[in-house]
Amino acid sequence: MATSTVEDYLKHIYLEQERSGGRLVPPGQIAQALGVAPGTVTSMMKALTESGLVTYEPYSGVVLTAEGEKLATHVLRRHRLIELFLVRIIGMDWTEVHQDAEVLEHVVSERLLERMDEMLGRPSVDPHGDPIPTPTGAIPEREHHNLLSCSTDTDLRVARVTDQRSEFLQFLERHRLKPGSLIRVTDRNQWTETVTVRPAHGTPLRLGFPAAGRILVEPSEGQ
Repeated sequence: MATSTVEDYLKHIYLEQERSGGRLVPPGQIAQALGVAPGTVTSMMKALTESGLVTYEPYSGVVLTAEGEKLATHVLRRHRLIELFLVRIIGMDWTEVHQDAEVLEHVVSERLLERMDEMLGRPSVDPHGDPIPTPTGAIPEREHHNLLSCSTDTDLRVARVTDQRSEFLQFLERHRLKPGSLIRVTDRNQWTETVTVRPAHGTPLRLGFPAAGRILVEPSEGQ
């Protein structure tokens, strides 16, 4: 069985690959995501390569093998189901469950996870809109635009938030921008690098491009 450290590495490599469109993930990027020294990442990449979980090109980057991706998606499945369980069943705030899930994802048994999945009604997404992998590791493909590329003056629904930091999630909740919220993008200014958003049940606000890029949307029902 993979250790919790190995699982953390595989999960973060998977997430960085997802963000980059499947390209090689630089070691420095992994070090930053995990908060470890670059030398530690290099040593781990060599160990993961020997285990057949990654393909590592020194000074260039790393990519998961099929086996590494399978393990990574199983960790993501545990993490995202736990987050949803903590919100729906335990009653915790959706802005605060990420760190708890980071710990519990390494210790929950498959039998307990199956029971949690059943209790939740076999959900497809977690509280942040992230897709939950199936037991076989498959992740349903859903095409979303972020607030930098979506249509303007169109009714949209917030589908996913890619930044799990509590402060950012709390900001979104205060401004009625959590997943499921109805919104419209009324202006996108390249010169000031801002996006103006009008929530259906909130006050219009202006977001910088970095924040806007972390909010994914889909057409609202009927569009």
